[in-house]
Amino acid sequence: IMNKIEDLKSKRDGLKIKEDIQRFAKEGWESISEDDIQRLKWYGLFLRNPTPGYFMQRVRIPNGICFSHQVKALCSIAKEFGNGIIDITTRQQVQLRHLKIEDVPQIFTIQEEVGLTSLQTGMDNVRNIMGCPVAGLSPKEKVDAYSQVKALTEHITGNPEFSNLPRKFNITISGCADDCVHAETQDLALVPAVQELAGKSVYGFNILVGGKLGSGGYRIATPLDVFVVPDEVVEVCSAIILLFRDHGSRGVRNKNRLAFLIEDWGEEKFRAALQERLNKSLVPAGVDLRSNEKSEHIGIYRQKQPLMNYVGLKVPVGRIHADKLQGIARLAEKYGNGEVRFSHSNSLIIPNIPDQKLGDLLEESLVKEFTYHPSSILRGLVSCVGIDYCHLATIETKARALQVASELEDKLPDTAPITMHWSGCPAGCGNHLVADIGLLGKKIKRGKEIVDAVDIYMGGRTGIDPKLAVKVMEDVPCDQLANVLEFVVPYHTREKMYPIKGKKYTRKWKQSSPGSAQKQVKLIENPILETKASHEELL
Repeated sequence: IMNKIEDLKSKRDGLKIKEDIQRFAKEGWESISEDDIQRLKWYGLFLRNPTPGYFMQRVRIPNGICFSHQVKALCSIAKEFGNGIIDITTRQQVQLRHLKIEDVPQIFTIQEEVGLTSLQTGMDNVRNIMGCPVAGLSPKEKVDAYSQVKALTEHITGNPEFSNLPRKFNITISGCADDCVHAETQDLALVPAVQELAGKSVYGFNILVGGKLGSGGYRIATPLDVFVVPDEVVEVCSAIILLFRDHGSRGVRNKNRLAFLIEDWGEEKFRAALQERLNKSLVPAGVDLRSNEKSEHIGIYRQKQPLMNYVGLKVPVGRIHADKLQGIARLAEKYGNGEVRFSHSNSLIIPNIPDQKLGDLLEESLVKEFTYHPSSILRGLVSCVGIDYCHLATIETKARALQVASELEDKLPDTAPITMHWSGCPAGCGNHLVADIGLLGKKIKRGKEIVDAVDIYMGGRTGIDPKLAVKVMEDVPCDQLANVLEFVVPYHTREKMYPIKGKKYTRKWKQSSPGSAQKQVKLIENPILETKASHEELL
């Protein structure tokens, strides 16, 4: 039986919905059919249940790199047509909110004039292609991947060959030695590598496939044993996407990601099919150049360019008012070359700051507000959108994340650097399964009331030593979360988290009565993982 989304795609390609947007603008949002509401997602327009009549727009920012005139245009749209708020997402994009369909044609015109688009940022498309936000700047980088991100984006967007995939498709192409973009969570990841070719050391990328978060949890992307030089990236990536298009499952939606095709075929068969499609031999994987370090690129750093610096600023939980983001764009013009770069970690970067201007930049009020030296807890804090604007979310996340972080800063002022990621639902947009501490929102019953709560995960990671996160506690009420994390955080270190064989258990948090601080811990069987630290230690 064809599922609903496959049915509507079979009737009309999602790219063709643009022909109707002018009519929708005249007739109003209530005139749009349910199928066309879905098709509008091909153009990055999402009608959100929490805000009837208003759309969210997701704007594509390849590699997170844009320029001050583009940022200013987005801020003007947010203020004139939206609610004045811009969210930086964990895919290095931005989201604009509270837009009316009547204004969308004008919004599209403004964006097109500055070289921006929201094309194919939703539904069964290749989503925004991620890359290291300091591509071309880092002295540790052996290969700058931005030109490949840009070229592949241009090849895919607006191209009907890629507009009807079985499911969404996430890509990262990065030369970053710090694996800053969670490569192992992606359907397709290109990571920096070196290979000996014709007696010379050649820098390029190794290919990983089949990573995912969301439904069914975190599947660690696995090596395809393929090395590509930069000039081959568009050809090889396109062939991999088309293999998924032609052979991926189109049945149950939560079983349609590339991960399930890789599980079905295995990497060897997939590699052989790729070689056949390309009609040429593939080069085996080279040496992975990533280190075991992690970086959010927040702080003041020397660039590879002489006498130049970049400054990474933390935007708490990624939400910023358009006036302030406009101010950041002006700082980028005044002190840098006008570039503004968005990171996956709810932060932004102002690059190309000469030594002689750096001191003055650091004295700017916006730089002090969105600081380059956040606390060890705030630095790694990431949150999805939450229930305010997402109908999938079960709890409010952004304000909760800030509140809990603030309480922990008071309780644990000297804690080691830590990543703490919030997701409002199992879709995992906050990347909670790859954080030192991941928090998954849910509702629980406490006495006679329904309250916001989370499950707590620990020890997830990507990189050269990727690990599945461990669920260590369940059903922790959000109003008691800071008190619980005060005792959990000291055990977050990666050295204490690893999978072991044998029976596995997870803790369940319970209260004896509403408002009571009395706790009862129940061990429930968990068939996946356990922490090295004992359950007693964690409490």
